Amino acid sequence: MKLNKIKKSRTAVILCGGKGTRLGSITKKIPKSLVKIKNKPIIWYILKVLKKNGFTEFILPIGYKGNLIKKYLKTKDFNNYNLKIIPTGDNTPIAKRILKIKRYIVSENFLLLNGDAIFDLNLNKTYKEHIKNKKTAITFLGSETNLPYGTILLSKGLVKNFARDVMFNAVKISNKNDNIAHVYSGMAIMNKKILTKAVKNYENFEVNLYPRIIRKYKCKFQKFSGFWHSIDNVKDIKVLNNDKEKKRRINHLLKKLK
Repeated sequence: MKLNKIKKSRTAVILCGGKGTRLGSITKKIPKSLVKIKNKPIIWYILKVLKKNGFTEFILPIGYKGNLIKKYLKTKDFNNYNLKIIPTGDNTPIAKRILKIKRYIVSENFLLLNGDAIFDLNLNKTYKEHIKNKKTAITFLGSETNLPYGTILLSKGLVKNFARDVMFNAVKISNKNDNIAHVYSGMAIMNKKILTKAVKNYENFEVNLYPRIIRKYKCKFQKFSGFWHSIDNVKDIKVLNNDKEKKRRINHLLKKLK
């Protein structure tokens, strides 16, 4: 590939090799990234949004029922997408999947994300901010999610309300008053050099790799505003189908992508 084209390219690595066992019977026939929301597979939303955000190269390390993903992506919807669909084994840990595909990453920085979330975010802006500072190894992207417990709202020591399933993006860590833990979306913009210097055949990619990188290199955190919904279990699908605000967001996204 010519140098000028490399500079303009943006690679996204979409992890879609897992078995999605928490979705029960749904993923006995199809992989999680082909689960349909409003008659469109999750991977359809992901690829369409990424392309709108300026990503040009798409790498999909496939595993469980990966042949179905490969077959689906041959449809006319993706004729002008530069897709590299790489079989990486049914039971391969994430780190090993990434090591198997790293030679296909064209751009100096790339987006790493899971193939099980639907989102509508300004990733173009975040990507540009990341590459401005060449010393930044990783920009972790934060998100909002549901807290599946009852919560008590306090204001100046007084109880103001009780609620369940509230949305949150950060919590205080017990016994560490000065530390705030933010929700990680599973999305990160990463310098490709990190793959050579730090990634090994870890059993747990995030738990083993990220703390090591954070100790050695400069990393940033970007809390995004926008729609993001991970589909991890059957309840997550029901929320998209029943929650008024989520339904509105999905319908808006569909109109924008078609």
